[in-house]
Amino acid sequence: MQYSYYFLHGLDSSGKGTKGRFFSSNYPAVHCPDFQGNLENRLQQLSLLCGKQSELIFIGSSFGGLMATVFASLHPHLVKRLILLAPALNFPDFSLPKEQVEAKTYLVIGKYDDVTPIDPVLDLATRTFRNLTVTEVEDDHFLHKTFQHLDWQDLLRP
Repeated sequence: MQYSYYFLHGLDSSGKGTKGRFFSSNYPAVHCPDFQGNLENRLQQLSLLCGKQSELIFIGSSFGGLMATVFASLHPHLVKRLILLAPALNFPDFSLPKEQVEAKTYLVIGKYDDVTPIDPVLDLATRTFRNLTVTEVEDDHFLHKTFQHLDWQDLLRP
């Protein structure tokens, strides 16, 4: 089975930011594309990139976590796993999917996150994902203290 890995960056970032460079250096199988525009534009770009691939594993940071969530709710048969880093589920355009997302989902969020505050994000996450594992860390929105120390070998294992 062939898995396809994508890192989806935040709103004001790129695939060449800190997290994108980490994946490029340490996990070259992870694609780190750049996205532009609003949520709808970015989802169209992601759909074109993924083409007819299935067995998708998304690592979504902030707005990229929102993208991954919406894509998985629209295409549940394509997405196998989500790794969400401080996902922007509190974004005004997000609405709960009609059915919970089935993909195995790991959510990492900082206790001191003031962009995607832990309480509203976790409330929305528990209502969005059926198979959710949450890790709360002593960090802020950017997860600079903890990001590189996550067990990426395990998180990315097919």
